[in-house]
Amino acid sequence: MMTIIPDVLSKAEARQIHDLFAKANWTDGRHTAGHVAARVKHNDQLAQDDPLAEQVGNFILERLAANPRFTAVALPLKVLPPRFNRYAGSGSYGDHIDASIFGVPQSGVRIRGDLSATLFISEPEDYDGGELLIQGEMEKHRVKLPAGQMILYPANTIHQVTSVTRGARFASFFWLQSLVKEDYRRRMLLDLDETIQALSAVDPEQEAVTRLTGLYHNLLRDWSAT
Repeated sequence: MMTIIPDVLSKAEARQIHDLFAKANWTDGRHTAGHVAARVKHNDQLAQDDPLAEQVGNFILERLAANPRFTAVALPLKVLPPRFNRYAGSGSYGDHIDASIFGVPQSGVRIRGDLSATLFISEPEDYDGGELLIQGEMEKHRVKLPAGQMILYPANTIHQVTSVTRGARFASFFWLQSLVKEDYRRRMLLDLDETIQALSAVDPEQEAVTRLTGLYHNLLRDWSAT
């Protein structure tokens, strides 16, 4: 299930972060890639211990914690601290699958990567290329979102970033472990949640709302792992 999470950042917030990134100290992104991915990875990243990465990462986590759409879609249990990359000068990242397990720096905590997230910091008109291509069941989905919007998609999906031939593409990327491991179950819970919201908007007192809400929480109780 691929889902766009709108307005994680406001336009003003995204622009402020963009301007900070334009003056940041970037390093070769291949340093954080596995031996297979490193062969097709051509971008720059902020070091994880860079104070700017920590500052902006904490800000994004605060925004996500207050975003009901993100919570409903992802059902997050653990979220890896956001990381940041820059694509410029024909930078690209060929087809790859993200790692399955991630360690949280200096914590000893490990996170299973159920969902991958890309939060766009640059506006689409600021650069050419740089589309995120995600392999679906029948075709590749091309994603290039306005600044401040985020795409969530299964971490076991083959994906790539096309070459940036003009300008610079700044983005945040990270992974999370969901309360519910299986994508198809998360999809069913989201459909049920949206149905409850739609019925509640018409008549919150109707018996069906109570019954469906109970069903939602009983399924989540049965399927979740904490």
